[in-house]
Amino acid sequence: MKGLKSVSRLKRFNKSALCVAVLVISSGLPIAAQTASVRVNQVGYVGGGSKRAYLMSSGAEPGATFTVKNSAGASVLTAPIGANLGSWSRSYPNVYGLDFSIVTLSGTYTITVSGPIAASSPNFRIDTAANVYATPLANSLSYYQNERDGPNFITSPLRTAAAHVNDQSAKVYLTPSYNAGSGRFSGDLTPTGATIDASGGWWDAGDYLKFVQTSSYTVALMAIGARDFPNQMGPGSSTANFTAETRFGFDWLQAMWDDGSKTFYYQVGIGSGNSQTVSDHDIWRLPQADDTYNGCTSQYRYICHRPVFINTAGGAGAQISPNLAGRMAAALAVCYHTYRASDPTYANQCLLSAEHIFDLANTAPSGNLLTAIPFSFYPETEWRDDLELGATELYFALQGASILPGSLPHSDSTFYLQKAAHWANAHIIGPNDAADTLNLYDVSGLAHFELYRALSLAGNPAGLETTPAALLADLKKQLDKAVAQGNTDPFGFGFPWNTYDTTSHGGGLSVMAAEYTYLSGMNTYADNANRWLGNILGANAWGTSLIVGDGTTFPHCMQHQVANLAGSLNGSPPVLSGAAVEGPNSSATKGTLSGMIACPTDGVDVFAQFNGKAVYKDFVQSYSTVEPAIDLTASSFLAFSWQI
Repeated sequence: MKGLKSVSRLKRFNKSALCVAVLVISSGLPIAAQTASVRVNQVGYVGGGSKRAYLMSSGAEPGATFTVKNSAGASVLTAPIGANLGSWSRSYPNVYGLDFSIVTLSGTYTITVSGPIAASSPNFRIDTAANVYATPLANSLSYYQNERDGPNFITSPLRTAAAHVNDQSAKVYLTPSYNAGSGRFSGDLTPTGATIDASGGWWDAGDYLKFVQTSSYTVALMAIGARDFPNQMGPGSSTANFTAETRFGFDWLQAMWDDGSKTFYYQVGIGSGNSQTVSDHDIWRLPQADDTYNGCTSQYRYICHRPVFINTAGGAGAQISPNLAGRMAAALAVCYHTYRASDPTYANQCLLSAEHIFDLANTAPSGNLLTAIPFSFYPETEWRDDLELGATELYFALQGASILPGSLPHSDSTFYLQKAAHWANAHIIGPNDAADTLNLYDVSGLAHFELYRALSLAGNPAGLETTPAALLADLKKQLDKAVAQGNTDPFGFGFPWNTYDTTSHGGGLSVMAAEYTYLSGMNTYADNANRWLGNILGANAWGTSLIVGDGTTFPHCMQHQVANLAGSLNGSPPVLSGAAVEGPNSSATKGTLSGMIACPTDGVDVFAQFNGKAVYKDFVQSYSTVEPAIDLTASSFLAFSWQI
């Protein structure tokens, strides 16, 4: 997160009943004997791609060699370990690179290290990109299917009933005054008198709130992925066809916008109530309990009948915060592109909504952007990139379209190309250029890629406020900063491990590196793309994949109510496959609620010994390290698709 690294997403799942404490970063725990571990991408390596594993050791390893062995135990490569890449902690002051790119034959392998301190890796595979990443991509789809809210749920071992059916007739309220620290509001909520159908959509994270803030980002990435990778995420895939899931997301975004009155809604549910009401973050339960929770007495009225919050700028025709306007327009523009042939009525409504929302964007915002109640849940500060993305996708929607809906505000695709170029340039010369990489808080890494292609499609017209060269240079600027960051980290990760959203950033960086290769024709960052993705899939200090079900070691104890109450607590099925968690951070949080099942059941923190420059804890109470979310997961399905 840009500018507020110490507090970004601090309230992602800030249970008001939790007594929050932190596990401060340790410089390393004393160890009784010399130890070493080999860390690999547990999902696997692409046969023709670069391959790096890491040896982390409590002592120096002069003269050590490593051996790659196949499933029969035969050696296929023996070589000296690489240079010492730096210190991770006092306990593990030595990290070495193990490069084995010359091993290309498909199969299952292990790495053993012979030297002063011996070590071995878990099994890993080498295969084609399609075989390596097909299952993780299918797992990503499974995560969103399990995260569905409303009557249109998908039965699974984790989901046996519809949830929040009462959202079909949800009352609308004004945004209350609230305490910025606790998120609790003062007094009671003030209804507007309106009622809308706010059912459907995905839960935001381990709680049951729904935000346009995160859903607009997720749907935009998902829709673009299904459009651009039809054989990976679209109808060409037999295991990871996101088409129905993308439509599910479109439907909910449309429900949060009344195109007839031009009224925008941005949130369903409250994280923290007041002294008289219980809110989402005060209780631990399965979602289907909420519609009748505790008899729906006054204390539980906002659990049973969840409030919908209207645009803080006002009702009909009010301006919309530009971050939300840009992403909403982008998603709904791709909706039109997707359905204009198969369902023109639906497509036309998507396009009308997209243009109306874009026209209402407040392009001179002051104070906090509109994200969520409270703002500290999602403290987004950049918005020009969102308008760049929205305008670009509207250009693609109109370009080449032969039959457009009547009363469309703008039917000339050039209008949006000019807008996209304007906002791209505004971002590049703005205060937050290259301050972040692709994630919820900065979509320029995707918007620049999309606009570069739009300009090429238009024949690179003169007179616009940006050029393909400028867009590519800015993409490179972000990637170069990630490479520089990686040079300070023994594992080469392009984002600081001790900052929120590490998993999401790793996936986003891999996407951006692949985009650069596609646009430039140069493999400048191809090795980085492999390594950054590998970092979040096990090639890290803790030796764990940060996406559930991907790899041999992954989070078992997420702060996610359904996973905790209906799933296994040891990694055996059923698990919330595909869920990307926060990842390593500056601290781990703790505190419990009634009904929360203790996890790990034995209370042992098996990852504590590996904490150093950051902390990771697989612990149900630690929302700062193992809470999953829809936006955190969104970069991973694009990263997997690019790899394939």
